[in-house]
Amino acid sequence: MITLRLAQEADAAALPDIEQSAGEAYRDIAELAWIADDDNQTVERHKQLISQGTNWVAVDHHGRPVAFLSAEILDDTLHIWELAVRLDRQRMGIGSALLEEAIADARRRSLIALSLTTFRDVIWNAPFYQSLGFRILEDAEVGERLREVLRREVAHGMPESRRCAMRLDLSNPNLPES
Repeated sequence: MITLRLAQEADAAALPDIEQSAGEAYRDIAELAWIADDDNQTVERHKQLISQGTNWVAVDHHGRPVAFLSAEILDDTLHIWELAVRLDRQRMGIGSALLEEAIADARRRSLIALSLTTFRDVIWNAPFYQSLGFRILEDAEVGERLREVLRREVAHGMPESRRCAMRLDLSNPNLPES
C-alpha cells in the first residue's frame, strides 16, 4: 500500500537514492544512458524545496519514501523540478498520483498553472505529462523563466532538440476537478 503526504525534512536523505533508482530507466536509451550516472539533487536542495510545502512523497507501508515530486511556486505557477519513482515501483500509478496531488494543491492555492521541462520523446516524459493534460509549449510561449531552465539543462549536457517546456493550465475546462 502506498500513501501520499507532504514531504518532511527527515525524508530529504532518502530522495537522492530514489532519483538515482528512477534514473536507471534511462539506461535503455543509448543516447541518454549517461543520465543514470549523473548527479542527483543534493539533500540540502531537497530540504530547501521541502521547506516550501510544495513537495510530496509516496511512502510504502513501512513509511519509507519510494517516490517524490519536488516543486516550488514561481510567480503564479507551480513549477515541477522533479518527479521520481523508484525503478521497482514504476508503472504502478504512483507518479500520476503524485502529480494529481500537486495539481490539487495548486488549485487550492489559486495558482493558474503548473510547469516543467522534460524530454519530448521519452515515453515516461512528455507523452506521460500530455496524458494528464499538460501541453508542450511552442517557442514563443516558453517565457524567460522556462527558457533559462532549458538553457541550464542544455549547458549540463541535455540534448537541446529533445527538451521541451510544458504547461498545465488550471483554467482548462477539460481537466477533472480534484
